[in-house]
Amino acid sequence: MLNIIDILNGLKRPKILVRAARLSLEEYNRDRELRRITKTSQNTCQDSVFDRLLAHENYLEDARCNGDASYSIQRHIQVLTAMLAEAKLILKRDGKTV
Repeated sequence: MLNIIDILNGLKRPKILVRAARLSLEEYNRDRELRRITKTSQNTCQDSVFDRLLAHENYLEDARCNGDASYSIQRHIQVLTAMLAEAKLILKRDGKTV
C-alpha cells in the first residue's frame, strides 16, 4: 500500500467537501459509522478498511464528476470522514504524526 499521506495529498477534491469531512471528524464514532459505511465490523484491519473506503470514495468522486443522479454529497462526506479517521489511526499506530 502506498504511503497514506501521499494518497490523501493526491486526492483533488473540492475544498468545501474536504472541509465538511474534517469538521465531521469531531462527531465521528468509529463503531457506529464504520459498520454502516462498510458493512463490516469495526474489528477489521485498519489498512484493509482504509483501502475499502478509498475505493468507495473514488467511486463517489467519479459519480460526482460525471453528474450521476445517484450521487449523494452526504454519503461522500461520510466516506471522506471515515477515510480521514482511519488514516489518523494508521498513522498513530505507525508512530507518525498526523
